[in-house]
Amino acid sequence: MGKLTIIETPLKGLYIVETNAFIDHRGAFARWFCEEELAAVLGKRHIKNVNFSRTVKKGSIRGMHFQKPPHAEMKLVRCIRGRILDVVVDIRAGSPTFLQHYSVELSAENMKMFAVPEGFAHGFQSLEDDSEIMYLVTEFYSPESEAGLRFSDPALKIEWPLPVMDISEKDGKHPLVNDNFVGFDVSMYGEQV
Repeated sequence: MGKLTIIETPLKGLYIVETNAFIDHRGAFARWFCEEELAAVLGKRHIKNVNFSRTVKKGSIRGMHFQKPPHAEMKLVRCIRGRILDVVVDIRAGSPTFLQHYSVELSAENMKMFAVPEGFAHGFQSLEDDSEIMYLVTEFYSPESEAGLRFSDPALKIEWPLPVMDISEKDGKHPLVNDNFVGFDVSMYGEQV
């Protein structure tokens, strides 16, 4: 059975994890999570929640979400049905890549996982109807720490590949970035920017 392959991205601390599946005439077998193999990504963090999301309409957007410290969370995001464009924005205070975004296509077929550390806003656009996402999360949900950025904020320069077909009222009302936004200190999580 193949191991997980960890690929660095241009944004420090952000990784793509490739699954090396064993495929034969019966189908496929793949390792989706291994704490030992992901030690370089997880550090001392542990998975506390596994969440599921289903997006019915192609073109729908969810995001850009994050939890503020001290309840910031790392997410391991995998598309288990359909296809999405997964997008993150660096919101770490003092980061040389502050407010830069990075995206990757995740699909049930490519079996990639996006390892999104604390200090990133996260969102995605569904590229197919009925896309399903599984999130492994390192922190419990904290309503008082929940926050977001507007998916369409010109300051973020995100180019969504499809016309926006649906977005929640809440996500559509996230604030725009302004000159007073300096991001969040996530050094308590061990990430050095």
